[in-house]
Amino acid sequence: MAPLIVRFGPYDRIVHVEFTEEQQALRKLVRDFAEGEIAPHAERWDADHVFPTEVVRHMGDLGLFGIPFPEEYGGGGADLTTLCIAIEELGRVDQSLAITLEAGVGLGATPIFRFGTEAQRQEWLPDLCAGRALAGFGLTEPDAGSDAGGTRTTARLEGDEWVIDGEKAFITNSGTDITSLVTVTARTGGAGAGQPEISAIVVPAGTFGFTVQPPYRKMGWHASDTHGLSFSGCRVPAGNLLGERGRGFAQFLETLDDGRIAIAALAVGVIRCCLEQSVAYAGERHTFGRPIGSNQAVAFACSDLAVMAENAALLTYQAAWLRDTGRPYKREAAMAKLYATEAAVTATRMATQVFGGYGFMDETLVSRQYRDAKILEIGEGTSEIQRLVIARDLGLPVG
Repeated sequence: MAPLIVRFGPYDRIVHVEFTEEQQALRKLVRDFAEGEIAPHAERWDADHVFPTEVVRHMGDLGLFGIPFPEEYGGGGADLTTLCIAIEELGRVDQSLAITLEAGVGLGATPIFRFGTEAQRQEWLPDLCAGRALAGFGLTEPDAGSDAGGTRTTARLEGDEWVIDGEKAFITNSGTDITSLVTVTARTGGAGAGQPEISAIVVPAGTFGFTVQPPYRKMGWHASDTHGLSFSGCRVPAGNLLGERGRGFAQFLETLDDGRIAIAALAVGVIRCCLEQSVAYAGERHTFGRPIGSNQAVAFACSDLAVMAENAALLTYQAAWLRDTGRPYKREAAMAKLYATEAAVTATRMATQVFGGYGFMDETLVSRQYRDAKILEIGEGTSEIQRLVIARDLGLPVG
């Protein structure tokens, strides 16, 4: 990405974004794939709650799951910006497939790459990069969501094995036919008055004592795979510890910084979808002998959607650029996720209003985007958590 940069106080800020030829080519590749292979079937998958495994494998064949990883593991050797472009284009057509990619890369494979040993990388990453396998990220629990430090799942070391007991909730990509592993956080020590010691441990799919619960009934993301998980005397080798013992929670928080930018990119795709759909419908739909786009209320709604799309994209790709160039980006990631996801929820509501009664019908794309969008304000850090991150960065003593 070749940005135009200005100095604003102590910070570098992007005021215009120009993508490289390679990134533009990838955008076209993913857009053509999404419109040709996903769009014609997305409504049916949504209605039937179908996880389209073969299409996910096709995404792997296109190299999407390997975009940010080194070529030595089968990846594309690109950056977070490039991954965000792919996620945005998928989100423009179907959020379920977009979150499958986002979670598969950001939450599934990235912890293995960033914190794993070379042996762990060689064992798991080639299949994850190729889309032959998916991995889950087991952080959230029934009683530990935003308060992820309140993890109750435990793992005790017995000889050369970890014995894991506990539950996880709302875990994406955890129960598909191609799920190969879930990395879970668990208490491995540190009771008493201090903070618990939390570590990350890789649990392969099919391990005895590891049970994938039935899929949730969800408001949206019907074609995305989401399950609760339970562990009862689940034994894995001691070598399945991911990263440093006691650093699991910190590792996952670091992973979430990148994930927030990727979720913001998904939201950008949603807003662009709402803009495109609303403008097209406003020109086609006639009432009182003229297109509804000639009415200021509808025209102004479309104008607001255009402003939201541009603002969300600028915040998102600014955060991605900061990350890709080695600059601090934690606050910018929180800003991007906060603005883009809340704007996406507003955009889907506005687009549904433009469509009127048709927007209330499930087979309408804006209706599906409306149902899908709400979770964007919740997953990978709620809007409240993003505001907390930003406030702390501003120096406020907020608890």
